[in-house]
Amino acid sequence: MTDSNPIGSDLTVTTETVSTPCVTLKPRRALPFFGRHPWVFAGAISKIEGSPQAGDEVILQSDKKEFIARGLYNPNSNIRVRLYAWKEEQILNENFWEHRLEQAVALRETVGLLDQFENTGCRLVFSEADQLSGLTIDRYGQWFLVQFSSLALSQKQELVIQFLKKRFQPRGIWLRTEKGMRESEGLEVSDQLLDGEAPPEHFFLEENGVRYGMSMVTGQKTGFYLDQRENRLAAARYLKGHRLLEMHCYTGGFALNAVIHGKAQSVLAYDSSPSAIEQATANAELNGVGNRIQFQTGKAYAVLEQLKAEGEQFDSVILDPPKMARHRSGIKQALKGYFSLNRLAFDVLKPGGILVTCSCSGLISQSEFQQMLSSVSQHTRRHVQILEQRGQPADHPVSPSCPENHYLTCLICRVL
Repeated sequence: MTDSNPIGSDLTVTTETVSTPCVTLKPRRALPFFGRHPWVFAGAISKIEGSPQAGDEVILQSDKKEFIARGLYNPNSNIRVRLYAWKEEQILNENFWEHRLEQAVALRETVGLLDQFENTGCRLVFSEADQLSGLTIDRYGQWFLVQFSSLALSQKQELVIQFLKKRFQPRGIWLRTEKGMRESEGLEVSDQLLDGEAPPEHFFLEENGVRYGMSMVTGQKTGFYLDQRENRLAAARYLKGHRLLEMHCYTGGFALNAVIHGKAQSVLAYDSSPSAIEQATANAELNGVGNRIQFQTGKAYAVLEQLKAEGEQFDSVILDPPKMARHRSGIKQALKGYFSLNRLAFDVLKPGGILVTCSCSGLISQSEFQQMLSSVSQHTRRHVQILEQRGQPADHPVSPSCPENHYLTCLICRVL
């Protein structure tokens, strides 16, 4: 699909045939939205003029009647309005959404992630960071996996399907659902084929020269953690000759890079999912390194306690746990969890060893995560040197207007 407007420009339409409902904010609540934050929570709203239904376009204005932005309304969600356009003349019509999708695709083309299709993967659309709050699209070869976290934007499903068909001629488009959307958005959908062929039961993805078997339909998230692509390779540089311990290994991403690119001597890796361990073991055999990586089923805290009791010591430890904070009320407990996990890792890490510790909890900032690590350092009386502070790759961009989408922290550390 071509677009006569420059990719970085805003598509504008100056005609509006019907009166658009208007959402007015309470006093002193407008600043974040003038700053382009896309989530308007119910508690910030003073009144609503008109009778918008779920998915309807609305105009957001300040208590002084100043235009702020246009968005989509959802009476079922605590995020009552998601904002998409900050120019009054921009109407949220079909051309607008196609242009936004094209902007997202252009970024992935620019960074070379759409050059090879057969066995590579990338995130094609990343919600708020691509100004498409509530929509995520991942590409694996010729299959596209669509995920909605907004009821209002899910009503644009057919438009998204047609865009992908015109732009890429995919073999298939599959809908993946996210846990909790029914409760938070009133969005009742189930995993299903949207167009074309269903994804294969086993797909072989190539990343950093490493091959992985994966499932787009039954795997966690959309089948693979594309966001750690560059971090896996970066961590490997520090692991030459190491005996490595990895927690939450999923299907073996860090472990395989450590052995293949980092020349690690051996890896002992754990995950609580038996199916993930089965796939990780197969992936090690697929890459010819099955004799150097041992994958086992186990829960991280219990495994670390056991290894400590046995007096085990490793040259390096990698921690990549699942999200620990889903709501602001859970931040304090999540930080305690991260502290305990990293504290246990210190107990089995040799002096001068490498710790790679990650957080995918978007509600916990990198500075808070570093402060947690500082507390571990203080508690264990071991000095920590952060060698690299890493985050998300270019296909998972970050909008400074919405810091919540800067969710991934990866710290590569030396622990003395």
